[in-house]
Amino acid sequence: MPQTTIHEKLCELSQNLWWSWQPEVTSIFREIDPKRWSELSHNPLLLLREYDPDKLEVRAREEVLHSRINWAYRRWQEYMHSHSTWGDVHAGVLGHRPAAYFSAEFGLHESLRIYSGGLGVLAGDHLKSASDLGIPLVGVGLFYHEGYFSQVIDETGWQREEYTDVDPGTLPLKRVLGADGEPVIISVETRHGSIFARVWKLAVGRVPLYLLDTNIKRNSEEDRKLTARLYGGDQRTRIRQEIMLGIGGVRALAAVGINPRVLHMNEGHSAFAPLEIIRMRMKHDGLSFDDALRETAASGVFTTHTPVPAGHDRFDGGLIDEHVGPLAEELGIYHDGIMGLGRVDPQNPNESFCMTVLAFKTSRRANAVSNLHGVVSRRMWRSLWPWRSEEEIPIGHITNGVHVPTWLAAQMRVLYDRVLPQKWYLRTGEADVWKGIDKLTPGELWETHQSLKNRLLVYSRRRLTQQAERYGRSAKEIDRLQTFLDPQALTIGFARRFAPYKRADLVMRELDILEKLISDVTRPVQLIFAGKAHPADDHGKAILQRIVKMSHEPRFHGKIVFLEDYDINLARHLVQGVDVWLNNPRRPLEASGTSGQKVVLNGGLNLSILDGWWAEAFDGQNGFAIGTGQTHANQDVQDARDGDDLIKVLENEVIPLYYDRDHDDLPQEWIRRMKRSVRTLGWRFNADRQVMDYVRETYIPAAGSLSCEMVVMP
Repeated sequence: MPQTTIHEKLCELSQNLWWSWQPEVTSIFREIDPKRWSELSHNPLLLLREYDPDKLEVRAREEVLHSRINWAYRRWQEYMHSHSTWGDVHAGVLGHRPAAYFSAEFGLHESLRIYSGGLGVLAGDHLKSASDLGIPLVGVGLFYHEGYFSQVIDETGWQREEYTDVDPGTLPLKRVLGADGEPVIISVETRHGSIFARVWKLAVGRVPLYLLDTNIKRNSEEDRKLTARLYGGDQRTRIRQEIMLGIGGVRALAAVGINPRVLHMNEGHSAFAPLEIIRMRMKHDGLSFDDALRETAASGVFTTHTPVPAGHDRFDGGLIDEHVGPLAEELGIYHDGIMGLGRVDPQNPNESFCMTVLAFKTSRRANAVSNLHGVVSRRMWRSLWPWRSEEEIPIGHITNGVHVPTWLAAQMRVLYDRVLPQKWYLRTGEADVWKGIDKLTPGELWETHQSLKNRLLVYSRRRLTQQAERYGRSAKEIDRLQTFLDPQALTIGFARRFAPYKRADLVMRELDILEKLISDVTRPVQLIFAGKAHPADDHGKAILQRIVKMSHEPRFHGKIVFLEDYDINLARHLVQGVDVWLNNPRRPLEASGTSGQKVVLNGGLNLSILDGWWAEAFDGQNGFAIGTGQTHANQDVQDARDGDDLIKVLENEVIPLYYDRDHDDLPQEWIRRMKRSVRTLGWRFNADRQVMDYVRETYIPAAGSLSCEMVVMP
């Protein structure tokens, strides 16, 4: 047999996103052509199109890449064919009928823009950890040709949205073919005709992700645009996307021969999926609707993420009848029956249809995403179980985590490899694995962190320069940007969705005090902001605009910066390079939050309201807390109190500790907190632990039972 060339090996690697969380493999693509790698959004398919086998051979010789490419290829083959994973031992019951994980968005890599923020990145990390652990699981989502918007900040500081159509041929997507060799096309019926979709398959390590795409000729122009944008359009667009995700997603799995044993709905967007499974059970097994509902719900897992009532999708009866009416008639429950499944009170004709209510009623295992969020969710939805006390409401919690190989900086990985057990990255969910962090010397940990911080600052100046060039700034103004952001200054990062409850501008309540803090020449402080507001959220955009304008004021110039178009790549630089990660939502509205968990892995310290994951993580010595966790009934009073507490903890704890240096200029007590943060939190708040919890607490019980009610998880 002819030997596989290095070009063929790299092409194979580029077709599976496994490479994206392997720093050694990523570095190979980068070193082929660093400039083009950056310009092509780190997309290896596009890079390899510019390097035919002969040109690649020359480049590989120049950079001495042959042995590294062969090593990466062998390691990938071993990974894909391993039968000694955690899942082989603990999730064998799913072997022939996997768990199906439905999500409206997946944040897997910056080159695949089918995510908007935390929910999508969580879903992407879930798939990656399921792959690493060897869990029999498939993902189901939608392919958005224009994805989520690219953010541009105009001259007034206002956010503008831009969309770019993406050619699927530039991504590692494969058309799913049927037994006849023809592309699989599924359809979902509405009152006004069928909506058709083709199916793409994306390899995420060992896990296949199936993405539905309505941009095909068989559809009307309206329906072709249905999957164009994530979270775009009106209520009618939203419900049509959700019937395609839920009903269409189940039909797509059936078309490729997958009959999932467990149905996991990540948020309520996919809650129509159980209805299609019920229809299939009634048709193929002769079950009544009630029996099919009971058995389908027994295999259902629902994760709720939203502690704000307004954040749950609701539709009026007309939209439900137009889009789900045909299915309701097949189920024999008709309009009143289908509306009742989406209402807290099935008999109330004035209540709208809620996707979250439908998800709760069609699954027997439901969980929030942090301990505190579990408390909030049980209180929010207690009316669904009026005969129970609040503590008995069957909504548990599994706290979110992050995928360690994706978010851990390569430089930190080198340090950890030296002091942690061999192949520690395969056991990140075990507390004992992380004990070796204490063996790191203060100097090596600090210098590695400083190197990552410098990389962030260089990257930030480059982004600021690009923004300035687009505005047509003068050469003098652009040159001045190179003096922004002092490597010696305490650097605080804030990056997330600009929703009002996240209070991005809380630190700016008292501008004179803030000016005094960041202008201290002996103990300087600087802030880096990033994030997007939803296109329809003018309040969030106004907060963003205020921060942008503040960054242009002379007294804050170069010390407060806003980096536009927040994405996974920018997030990676921020969480790996900041000294402190700031998070100050209104408690208890942060369901979990995961960005701060990424910071933990890289030695940064969290400064946060005791909300979401931080409420169960902070121990007094592994970061900093804003306030005591108590909330005031008056929101304005609470905002003022939290703003005061934030300044106090900065003045009295964070800044003094950071600048308390020994004779080697090392902040010994700060470094001790860094090590404690990694050691006490790294094992608890990572996606391997999270996925193992889902397998043990929900997937295995759901796969092995026909009908039982969930026990509230601790």
